Amino acid sequence: MTILKVAYASSLRHFLFSSRSYFNDHPTPLFLRFTMTTSHRFTAAEKRLINCNQVDVNQLMPLKYHWAWEHYQNGCANHWMPTEVPMTKDIETWRSNQLSDAERRVIMRNLGFFSTAESLVGNNLVLAIFKHVTNAECRQYLLRQAFEEAVHSHTFLYVVDSLGLDEGEVFNMYHEVPSIARKDAFETELTAEVLDPNFNTDTDEGAQALLKNLIGYYLIMEGVFFYTGFVMMLSFHRRNLMTGIGEQFQYILRDETIHLNFGIDLINGIKSENPHLWTEEFQDAMIERVKQAVELELDYAADCLPNGILGLNESMFRDYVQYVADRRLERIGLAKQYGSTNPFPWMSETMDLAKEKNFFETRVTEYQSAGSLSWD
Repeated sequence: MTILKVAYASSLRHFLFSSRSYFNDHPTPLFLRFTMTTSHRFTAAEKRLINCNQVDVNQLMPLKYHWAWEHYQNGCANHWMPTEVPMTKDIETWRSNQLSDAERRVIMRNLGFFSTAESLVGNNLVLAIFKHVTNAECRQYLLRQAFEEAVHSHTFLYVVDSLGLDEGEVFNMYHEVPSIARKDAFETELTAEVLDPNFNTDTDEGAQALLKNLIGYYLIMEGVFFYTGFVMMLSFHRRNLMTGIGEQFQYILRDETIHLNFGIDLINGIKSENPHLWTEEFQDAMIERVKQAVELELDYAADCLPNGILGLNESMFRDYVQYVADRRLERIGLAKQYGSTNPFPWMSETMDLAKEKNFFETRVTEYQSAGSLSWD
């Protein structure tokens, strides 16, 4: 045993010295800097959301951004899996003549959009955002969110399989259906920018590009694009149709609400620590980007509802998308652009989890701290 300990110690010393030599000769990424050799005990005040090389990102404590840790805890408390939701009634409804062709189109379009959109969000988290966020508690939440995106992707696989749908048709809509392809391209260009091997946030331009990515995915993808789909799919649930899918969308909506709130907190935190990034020119560019997203979403709504269905039409979605976009803009300190009102007041009731019945016999959809969350 003594010989083994000596051999292990010798090997460890060799690894540490050779590693230090290697990293001295090869510049390390920002997210690894300062974690290799430092014994510095830092304070919470030293933490920063981006561009922080004075703090060991492997240490959660001491916490500085308690909002990030609370979002993480809320996410963990809300764990669910799609296979827990029975699909028997949905299968019966789908195989019957209860749904019109227009209603089936709405369902198929939304399955096509969400089935790959969740993957795009997850890929952006782990490949683009994570390494540039230099705070341990925020990274802890990003890991939780990435898992939830995987659960959401699993959800659509489960739905497609349960209903016996053509998986090739559903999962290829993101590049075969123009209204979906345009939305996804609008987002993936943001991922590509941050994934550039030469990208970093050391410059103002780089840090603003990261902010643009966060606004594009949290505010636009998860905060605007997803909400149109939530209204469409939950409208069936209100009519007691496709209730299994509806219950899963309620769970996804619950998760996405926390994602949105975390993203807004992260964006506002970066703004607060780096006010020089939030120039008038940059603000105007972000407002314009949200406006472009609204038009893309209106095109998508028109594609889903060319003639409308019971309780839903293209005009109502114009008001709703504009209303939601205004809410998102205000939450990051930008001016409203539309002044539209919410044409779907029932969505607020749906989101009031205190009034919701249990989705499962042994589980409820209620947040542990739902009162602190904004649903619309």
